[in-house]
Amino acid sequence: MVKAIRVHELGGPEVLKWEDVEIGEPKEGEIRVKNKAVGLNFIDVYFRKGVYPVASLPYTPGVEAVGEVIAVGPGLTGRQVGDLVAYCMSPMGSYAQEQILLASAVVPVPVSIDPVVAASVLLKGLTAHYLVRRTYKVGPGDTVLVHAAAGGTGSLLCQWANALGATVIGTVSTKEKAIQAKDDGCHHVIIYKEEDFVSRVNEITSGKGVEVVYDSVGKDTFLGSLACLKSRGYMVSFGQSSGSPDPVPLSALGAKSLFLTRPSLKHYTETRDELLEASGELFANVVSGILKVRVNHKYPLSQAARAHDDLENRRTSGSVVLIPDD
Repeated sequence: MVKAIRVHELGGPEVLKWEDVEIGEPKEGEIRVKNKAVGLNFIDVYFRKGVYPVASLPYTPGVEAVGEVIAVGPGLTGRQVGDLVAYCMSPMGSYAQEQILLASAVVPVPVSIDPVVAASVLLKGLTAHYLVRRTYKVGPGDTVLVHAAAGGTGSLLCQWANALGATVIGTVSTKEKAIQAKDDGCHHVIIYKEEDFVSRVNEITSGKGVEVVYDSVGKDTFLGSLACLKSRGYMVSFGQSSGSPDPVPLSALGAKSLFLTRPSLKHYTETRDELLEASGELFANVVSGILKVRVNHKYPLSQAARAHDDLENRRTSGSVVLIPDD
């Protein structure tokens, strides 16, 4: 038996329970991993609250972890006991001391990257990768708007877009987060509680608008984000921390020939080659220092409920990692 967080009913952070579970031994094509660090992501909140459906109850949450391989299934090649590996998105169940994973779902972690750093950056970093490298290919001369610029994904987005030569505008909620966003490569930071971000973007761009908006906030920012775009601009809605945006008529896009997309990481890592290429570029940028990973908060895995509460109430910045209890 190992310990894991279990959810028996949907609801607030209090539904996260620390319990004993049985996980079994790896079958053909599988590995058993002892987790060293578990990434906390806002998607975990969406599943816990029922915004995104779960297959069944009870379930073990979590979609990101780094750990050491402690057993391999029969006939498996390419992975061995002692390997340090990371995975994200599928299967759910990383809020556990140990778990069974498909060997094809994990990626190798360079020895120069601390497991805590790797667990904090894989999902958010792969998300940032597809957003700036594939959904809209950011380059020199572009001006981009990043909402929640001091969050885990937002921080990486700002750094990566800056490194690609773009002018980066970020929105944040506090002066403290504004300082971090500046440090992460934002050329202009808007504290949205103090000023209207649409007016400021219009001012910063001299009325031209931005090439692309990366919006993980949703309902509260969606229409304003559309207003910030230049003609043929890209509205990239990849999250909804404030709730789902209201429906938008096609005519709202036609006014400026805008592009609207609601991308998901799974569609950008559908093949093993895509996953390895993206994770390889991500980890290379971490090792080289292009991306600074901010692990600002660590909690014992058994205290996942407290971590969720802090995340939902904007008491965190950067990345949050859960450390499995001994």
